Amino acid sequence: MAGSFTWALAGGGLIGLSASSLLVLTGRVAGISGIVGGLVEPKQGAIAWRAAFLVGLLAGGAALSRLVPGAVTARASGLPPVAVALAGLLVGFGTQLGGGCTSGHGVCGLSRLSKRSFVAVLSFMSAAALTTFVTHHVVGWRP
Repeated sequence: MAGSFTWALAGGGLIGLSASSLLVLTGRVAGISGIVGGLVEPKQGAIAWRAAFLVGLLAGGAALSRLVPGAVTARASGLPPVAVALAGLLVGFGTQLGGGCTSGHGVCGLSRLSKRSFVAVLSFMSAAALTTFVTHHVVGWRP
């Protein structure tokens, strides 16, 4: 248990460090959906830092999986790939509708005491709790 707490604390610290570094160095908030969206629909002069941030994000996960075997594991969801793809599309639609994602609002927005982010976090956490309740207790699906 203590090992899991240590890894979670280290991971949280690294997330905070990377989000803070991006804000200080570029003046941009580390919202992953916005960063990816900026690569899909590029804006002039904004591609390099977005690509570097995403490469660092992926490289960090790859390095962790190499350095600490078992730290990154695949988990079968029991859902068909089409359902997983549909869920991903719905999340993408929701982030556009909400003007940001969990990293942008939850990590960066709350730490900046943004009222808009507070409302967004309340909204998506409530939706997540309701979805979990319905899928587990009404539908009876448990991963």
